Amino acid sequence: MRFSGQVALVTGAGSGIGKAVALRLAEEGCAVGVLTHTAEDAQQVARQIADAGGRALPLVADVSAEDQVKAAVADLVRDYGRLDHVFANAGINGVWAPIDELGPDEWDRTINTNLRGTYLTLHYAVPHLKRAGAGAIVITASVNGTRIFSNAGATAYSCTKAAQVAMAKMLALELAKFRIRVNVICPGQIETDIEESTTHRDAAVAGEPVEYPEGKIPLTDGEPGTSDEVADLVLFLLSDQARHISGTPVWIDGAESLLVG
Repeated sequence: MRFSGQVALVTGAGSGIGKAVALRLAEEGCAVGVLTHTAEDAQQVARQIADAGGRALPLVADVSAEDQVKAAVADLVRDYGRLDHVFANAGINGVWAPIDELGPDEWDRTINTNLRGTYLTLHYAVPHLKRAGAGAIVITASVNGTRIFSNAGATAYSCTKAAQVAMAKMLALELAKFRIRVNVICPGQIETDIEESTTHRDAAVAGEPVEYPEGKIPLTDGEPGTSDEVADLVLFLLSDQARHISGTPVWIDGAESLLVG
C-alpha cells in the first residue's frame, strides 16, 4: 500500500490512462479525486473505486475553466483534508489540419484544454502540496512534439505537448525546495479513447510521406501499449520509489518514437 493515507487528484480520470491511474492509486490506499468533464464518468469511476473498498470523490470540471478547477480542488481538500499527488492528465487531440486551415477557435480549444488546463490544475493544487510538506506531480505529454513531428496537421497538439515538457522541467527546479517532484510522461500509441476527440482535416496537404519499418512499435511488433502499462509508470513516479527523480520526461512507446522522430 504505497499510498496509504495519501490523497491524489487525477484529471481526465473518466477513461483511458486517467481512469487506470485512479483505480490503481485507490487500490494502493490513496483517496482519489476523480476529475473529468462529465458527471456520469466521474461518478462511475468513483463508484468502481468505492465498490472495491477504496475512497474516491467524483469531481466535474472543464480544466480550461478557472472557477471550475479552483472549486474542484477546494472540494477535494475539504473532503480529505490534504493533497499529496497530482496526475495532470486531461487533454484532447483537437483538430489536426494544415496551419492555414486550422481556425483560431480550434487552436484555442486545444491550447486551452491541454496547456491552460495543466497550468490551472497545478496553480490550484500546488499550494496544498506545499502545505503537505512534500508531494509529486506527473504530467501527461506525448511522443508528438517531443520526438515525433511527422503526424500531419498536429501543430496545436504538438505545441502543447512540447510546452508540458518544458513546464515540468521548470517546475521541478521551482518546487524542489518544497520537496515536490515534477515529472512528465510521453506516451506513444496507447489503447485509449483519445482518438474520439480528434478531427482530421486535409491531412494530405499538411503531411510528408513517411515510410515506417515493418512493425511500427518495435518492442511489441506493432501492438499499442495499454493504459495499465502507463499506470504502472505513473504510480512509480508518484511513489517514494522515485524519490530522487524530478524534471524527467519518460517516453513510454515501445521505442516507436526512436524510429520516426
